[in-house]
Amino acid sequence: MKGAWMKNIVSTTALALASVVFLSVAPASAAKTDKSEIYRLLELFGDVFERVRTDYVEETTEEELLEAAIQGMLQSLDPHSSYLNKKTFKDMRVQTKGEFGGLGIEVTMEGGYVKVVSPIDDTPAFRAGIEPGDLITHLDGKLVRGLTLSEAVEKMRGKVGTDIVLTVRRKDLQPLTITITRDKIRIRSVRARAVGDVGYLRITNFSEQTKSGVAKSIAKLREEIGDTIQGFVLDLRNNPGGLLEQAVSVSDAFLERGEIVSTQGREADNAQRFHARPGDLASGLPVVVLINGGSASASEIVAGALQDHKRAVIIGTRSFGKGSVQTIIPLGTSGAIKLTTQRYYTPSGRSIQAKGIDPDIVIEQSKVEPLSRGPRRKESDLRKSLKREEVKTEGKMLETAGQEKKEDKVNKTPDRSFDYQLVRALDLIRGISLYRSQAVN
Repeated sequence: MKGAWMKNIVSTTALALASVVFLSVAPASAAKTDKSEIYRLLELFGDVFERVRTDYVEETTEEELLEAAIQGMLQSLDPHSSYLNKKTFKDMRVQTKGEFGGLGIEVTMEGGYVKVVSPIDDTPAFRAGIEPGDLITHLDGKLVRGLTLSEAVEKMRGKVGTDIVLTVRRKDLQPLTITITRDKIRIRSVRARAVGDVGYLRITNFSEQTKSGVAKSIAKLREEIGDTIQGFVLDLRNNPGGLLEQAVSVSDAFLERGEIVSTQGREADNAQRFHARPGDLASGLPVVVLINGGSASASEIVAGALQDHKRAVIIGTRSFGKGSVQTIIPLGTSGAIKLTTQRYYTPSGRSIQAKGIDPDIVIEQSKVEPLSRGPRRKESDLRKSLKREEVKTEGKMLETAGQEKKEDKVNKTPDRSFDYQLVRALDLIRGISLYRSQAVN
């Protein structure tokens, strides 16, 4: 596929409502297969296609049937591989710029329903109280089951100012009916503010603006707070992921040297390693990273890199557990496919696929004691999710030893009036800073 535009993404959805990020890669070599068997199966497909086209109870178009066949093939692989038709592909490229129309939720498909990975900050869905893990069962009273993810997303979009009624199933509660007014979604990837003597950075997703946004925010906070600055809190809660290269850049902003992340495809020669360059924008000041069950993919790359290098203390609850990379492969004028092509590994060789990042300090939101409403849905719960089979150590793929830890108790959605996790992060920053100053004296 010489000259083809191919990019890597680390995002939790096949295509949802958030930005995705790209990085050029080479296509993997094709596996050797008995050609006679392929021809037999193609003939079988042709027979089935013709029978459906002529005999199905309702008339269908050839385009609809073929697109559905392609979509079914890709979705049978894992939750993140999918077919993007011309319109969907165009929408995705627009979304990459950080502005699009809709409700403002990152979604995937689970059990035939639309599952909310996370609401995007300051969007209609966020303000309406949509939470990570919500299952959307009906749109304007019509059942979601039977729709593809792209079809469901399309129904949630519409003219700015119009309403849509979502029926939401949340944990073990009774179904909720939530009315949301559509609006133009403008994603500001990085938000920052001074909290006393600590710099607070909130990254909502990893889009094209993230790298520059983090650098500008750090510089602004250091100027605003001055010499009394104690450190930084990096908030990655409910961040569904995005650009791989942006995740690398954000990690690099706090590291002087060392590996940030590595990726490995089916073939050994497809391995890639990304390293930090000299220059810590935080000048060695203490860093605390906040994560939760809505922190996925690119967010987990950042948290894993800073954790492995002991550059930051990770606080919160276990992350989502998406350790795979998708490649966007254009198909001429027929759209594109998004295909899972690689796994990624933290600097120590950890694969977080279907496991997630365990925080250094587990802190539930709003309450000290864990809530016991059942297990949180994770990457491992998704249909066809890649198995957590190996850990890379010293360049080798080894079978994971020991028993997997029990799932965290369900994390209550952050109380927007009181952020207990943030309070604890600020206390920790100040405590580390005080300890360092006493040690020097």
